[in-house]
Amino acid sequence: MQNWGGNIEFRASTVHRPATIDELQEVVVRSRTARVVGTRHSFNRIADDDTLIDLSMMPADVVIDPDGSTVLVSGNASYGHLAAELHQNGLALHNLASLPHISIGGAVATATHGSGVANGNLATAVRGMEILRSNGEIRWVRGHDLHDAVVHLGALGVATRLELAVEPTYNISQIVFEGLTWGDFFDGFSEIMTSAMSVSVFTTWGPTVGQVWAKQRSGADPIEIAGATPAPEHRHPIPGHDASNCTQQLGLVGPWHERLPHFRMGFAPSGGDEIQSEWHVSASDGTAAIGALQAVADQFSEVLMVSEIRTVDADRLLLSPQFDQETVSLHFTWMNRPRGVAEAVDVVEAALAPFAPRAHLGKVFSSTRTGIDPARRQRFVDVCREWDPIQMFWNQWLEDNFC
Repeated sequence: MQNWGGNIEFRASTVHRPATIDELQEVVVRSRTARVVGTRHSFNRIADDDTLIDLSMMPADVVIDPDGSTVLVSGNASYGHLAAELHQNGLALHNLASLPHISIGGAVATATHGSGVANGNLATAVRGMEILRSNGEIRWVRGHDLHDAVVHLGALGVATRLELAVEPTYNISQIVFEGLTWGDFFDGFSEIMTSAMSVSVFTTWGPTVGQVWAKQRSGADPIEIAGATPAPEHRHPIPGHDASNCTQQLGLVGPWHERLPHFRMGFAPSGGDEIQSEWHVSASDGTAAIGALQAVADQFSEVLMVSEIRTVDADRLLLSPQFDQETVSLHFTWMNRPRGVAEAVDVVEAALAPFAPRAHLGKVFSSTRTGIDPARRQRFVDVCREWDPIQMFWNQWLEDNFC
């Protein structure tokens, strides 16, 4: 079994595929160690173990609360599946990530995010989480305890169901801008990143910035980006790639779940044969960090497919990259060339070192540079030992990065 990008071959000798909660409980209590795999959209060994639990055969249930403020959804369900159900019932989530194909449980566990200065990562929508522990007990975590537990990296147990905050459905239009110079980008950075509900800047670090993908709710002010012009046709984030699997652009209005992701649910997502990395810096350091990367881009350009620059709101979630700070996220989609990527990662991390970068823990980074301070690392270890005293869901990747 491989991960989504094809750069990790899982070492598991046993893969369980339970179809019911009872079967899942039986698998858990009979296993010595195990990790859960969702849609396998991770690029390191965070989900690796001798025994894997694949939840793809489990029902993807969606239960909407009668008052319409929350939804209860299975952890193995994809965001695309949930979004369609919500929209049919006049509801929506606050944001989505680039791909609607990823599982809710896995995205929440790693603090996956979309973009927008007022939008928290996807874990901030969680109001409750049901966890199957190593002893077979099913337990809910809510309230303040969620701050410590929700971004859990799969180390507490199996997240079987999640309760998410929802809101009335809304429509969005998406415009891709191009032709922006680096000078205009740096001069207008704040205005550009706040020009719409969600803004993503795609760049290959060439003579001009590249593309600005701006997504705006219907009824809001029209999107304008000084120095850039709307693309005359659909674009793919990676220059030269076919845009047919991308979400609708050109300012055409449509449902939130058909515009917030970059890729459409009905198509194979992105390229697949790739490796990804991402680091987050404080919003106050955003332009300086981008400038530092621009200065060394020639040292990683050989293995780069595209970079994406986004913003994410602050939160209080223990392992979130946005813990106590608004961030600018700096994402890299690399070619699937592990040795070259490892060298590129060293270059990027050295350039970002003055800005105390925090890594996306589901992607490729140096094992000693999570960006999580010692107190938070120790608190996470303590929480894991409380939930899983026998360390059934602990693995070597966690040991390397947290101990």
